[in-house]
Amino acid sequence: MKGVLDTKGVLLALFFGAVLLVAGGIPYLALMLVFFFLAIVVTKYEYEIKKDMGLYEHERGWENVLSNGLLPSALALASPVLGPAPFIASISSVTADKFGSEIGVLDPRDPISLFDMKPVKPGTSGAMSVMGTVGSLAGAALIGASAIILFQLTPTQGFLIGIIGLAGSVVDTAFGVFEERGIGTKGTTNFICSLAGAVLAFYLIT
Repeated sequence: MKGVLDTKGVLLALFFGAVLLVAGGIPYLALMLVFFFLAIVVTKYEYEIKKDMGLYEHERGWENVLSNGLLPSALALASPVLGPAPFIASISSVTADKFGSEIGVLDPRDPISLFDMKPVKPGTSGAMSVMGTVGSLAGAALIGASAIILFQLTPTQGFLIGIIGLAGSVVDTAFGVFEERGIGTKGTTNFICSLAGAVLAFYLIT
């Protein structure tokens, strides 16, 4: 993990990993590792272009780990009551957000701000692009497919996880409008993204 996360980020990731293993077992930890692997792959995809654009983030800190790992860990602890679906959907949502952000900046067309529906520069919070939306759906679908294997979900449930993940990433984008105006941070927006996915799964799947 070194080189992807800073020292504090590595320590916090190991802590969350231990929580997931103890609270949920191997499937919960494995799904988080799938997210971690996919996040690395999509971050490094076309990284030279992202570097030239000033949008490549090589090493993440503990804040990023906290915003993406806190709620899933809590949901793993609560899984005896809530079941696995909210946990899975929270991972699907943050994966969709990650794919949307990393792939969306490569769209040759400028993204559209949800605030005023006008084009903005790539990397602006609260904006969507066609490539970013397709990327979000792909990331969420990969988590849905992984969950079918790891949690023995039905194909219908796996499909719903993908759709919920996409919806969570849209919620993330909507709150990104506030982030762009100094209300909240990327961390709080990521947390809301994972929370949106968990709530939708609670009502639609569990």
